[in-house]
Amino acid sequence: MPGGGRCPDCGSTELVEDSHYSQNQLVCSDCGCVVTEGVLTTTYTDEGNLREVTYSRSTGENEQVSRSQQRGLRRVRDLCRVLQLPPTFEDTAVAYYQQAYQHSGIRAARLQKKEVLVGCCVLITCRQRNWPLTMGTICTLLYADLDMFSGTYMQMVKLLGLDVPSLCLVDLVKTYCSSFKLFEASPSVPAKYVEDKEKMLSRTLQLVELADETWLVTGRHPLPVITAATFLAWQSLRPSDRLTCSLARFCKLANVDLPYPASSRLQELLAVLLRLAEQLAWLQVLKLDKRSVVAHIGDLLQHRHMLVRKAFRDGTAEPGALDAGEEELQGPGQGQGWGREDRGHGSLDLPAGKRLASPALLLPPCMLKPPKRVCPTPPVSTVTGDENISDSEIEQYLRTPQEVRDFQRAQAARRAATSVPNPP
Repeated sequence: MPGGGRCPDCGSTELVEDSHYSQNQLVCSDCGCVVTEGVLTTTYTDEGNLREVTYSRSTGENEQVSRSQQRGLRRVRDLCRVLQLPPTFEDTAVAYYQQAYQHSGIRAARLQKKEVLVGCCVLITCRQRNWPLTMGTICTLLYADLDMFSGTYMQMVKLLGLDVPSLCLVDLVKTYCSSFKLFEASPSVPAKYVEDKEKMLSRTLQLVELADETWLVTGRHPLPVITAATFLAWQSLRPSDRLTCSLARFCKLANVDLPYPASSRLQELLAVLLRLAEQLAWLQVLKLDKRSVVAHIGDLLQHRHMLVRKAFRDGTAEPGALDAGEEELQGPGQGQGWGREDRGHGSLDLPAGKRLASPALLLPPCMLKPPKRVCPTPPVSTVTGDENISDSEIEQYLRTPQEVRDFQRAQAARRAATSVPNPP
């Protein structure tokens, strides 16, 4: 007998193939039971038991892939090849797409959301392997809406229960700055605007770290902050030739898009630099503003850690207190005695009982400019004071023992009056 099966009725192993009306059948030669009938396909279980089933109940039904899913898988592979990702990245992104497509909410979504799902799978794969890739880059390649992409990204991470680490800020700065077209001379970029890539990248990293230490990056999209830091780093390397260049023109020369909040991040970063410049003795006499402070960014970054700590301490330290670190920042030729004399002389110029105003604290932007909140209108009270008070609530209003005794006597009198029968 082919296959070594047994008859389900008599248990005999004498099974033979019998052709009946051009259809092969497996028949028991002992009892004549027809074990199998010829149909299209079988399942793995039925094949083991030599039981054939229809196609709708077979494994072929479950292995069918819809056109939409096939198109999505091709798009995932094409996007990985456009980004020149390793083959392992492509396999992981395809696996994530197949897992997400099994959920009914994704399978029944609109075509635009399925297209965005392709980019989400690739972005999650790159984030898990610390590959510097931004959400904006994916949206540009797919012509996708950023709000829809971010919503689909969060939904997919929640559905699949994935652990996606945040992108390293240093890697993001290196990747983003490498796309700037300012490192080689070209007809569209004048020679005075061309800058060395390593110098510009090093100063940009220091400015981004400064922004991170002063809460300018927390809870915000990193690209506007990086754009503003890159612009300041580029200006500070040759301020005489580049101070007249605006942020919009800089982005046009670098052939990058200008993020909308980049101008606000630039003003905030300049305000932090001015706050640090107040701590350096050789910069206090220059009366710097947001335009002239750019030329001294190198000095500020050189003493960045000391200046940030001193700025955080200001407003809480005692007036006239001077630590060793501050003495180092007084500059050459300025000793400890000169600092005391200068501070004492400055305090004598003030009226009696007055002292120097404390510098502005270095606070997060959300505390310097808190968002305005709508004050809810208080509900209109309809209580007039004439409402009846129930017996269960009146005890809450009794304060003194005399009030309690009066209330008990009133209740006793009320019960006595109601218990007297009416005269005939």
